[in-house]
Amino acid sequence: MSPLLSLIAVTVLALTFSPAPVTGWRPWPHMKPNSSDLLYGGSKKFEGSSEFVHLRYHMGPVLTENITIHPIWYGTWERSQKKIIREFIGSISSVDSKRPSVSGWWKTVQLYTDQTGANISRTVRLGKEKNDRFYSHGKSLTRLSIQSVIKSAVTAKTNPLPTNPKSGLYLLLTAPDVYVQDFCGQVCGFHYFTFPSIVGYTLPYAWVGNSAKQCPGVCAYPFAVPTYMPGRKPLKSPNGDVGVDGMISVIGHEIAELATNPLVNAWYAGPDPSFPVEIADLCEGIYGTGGGGSYTGQLMEDHDGATYNMNGIRRRYLVQWVWNHLVNYCTGPNALDQ
Repeated sequence: MSPLLSLIAVTVLALTFSPAPVTGWRPWPHMKPNSSDLLYGGSKKFEGSSEFVHLRYHMGPVLTENITIHPIWYGTWERSQKKIIREFIGSISSVDSKRPSVSGWWKTVQLYTDQTGANISRTVRLGKEKNDRFYSHGKSLTRLSIQSVIKSAVTAKTNPLPTNPKSGLYLLLTAPDVYVQDFCGQVCGFHYFTFPSIVGYTLPYAWVGNSAKQCPGVCAYPFAVPTYMPGRKPLKSPNGDVGVDGMISVIGHEIAELATNPLVNAWYAGPDPSFPVEIADLCEGIYGTGGGGSYTGQLMEDHDGATYNMNGIRRRYLVQWVWNHLVNYCTGPNALDQ
């Protein structure tokens, strides 16, 4: 086999056996169990606490340097939609947000360390952005072509994104009219790292799709409900955009796991590194005290009846909790016992 064919074969093999995509809990048809249910046989109790969960550190790097997130806006986005997501990212490090806050949520992620004992960085900032409004790789993307979109962003002739493998995170956000492999049927978002054979660098990245036109009842739940749940009313979204408000928790999910497991060899549970169960997987669908199974937990409502569980700089958001390995259960800033 020629060197080129060998390289292609290795790339395809690596993609084929990449970790299972991760999402916040969604009401999949037939109530498919989430990844941690499969691993632990449904042993989790309320708020995910379980003596069966053994999240371990596998000696890989974590993001201890100041984290910079580079959004890639693929397709047509409204200015108001971008603002909601930008302000969520900016809220992660904010010290001025009202409690319970997004920055308080990030404190659980900060508890994780590398082999030197250094903690995940407290600082998460919005970096340079790239607009791909003309759908440079079409309106139907595969997992492999997602990496090609990132390559286009970091190698563009004008205003390329900076390449920062140590503390840069590349966040590909697809518009509602973009179809992505496995979107809606299996995933709402996932993370991995780019292959040097495609992009030229090993860069931690995540993809999250706007489900407003394709499957809001799946990926924007509980702000939309699927047709097979008759009688269940959707909750009012905190920022008036069901698709984008649904994306926020998935974005938080992916950022938390990229920080603690950027190269898929750091913090995860389970015996198989090809299918790691990570700190957000363990808390899928848990947004408040008492959450577990199909119950979100205790949430809050604003004066307009919109549902949220965390405050950002100027907005409110609904973001799933993450696993706290020191106490061995899911935690969040809106916990009633804090």
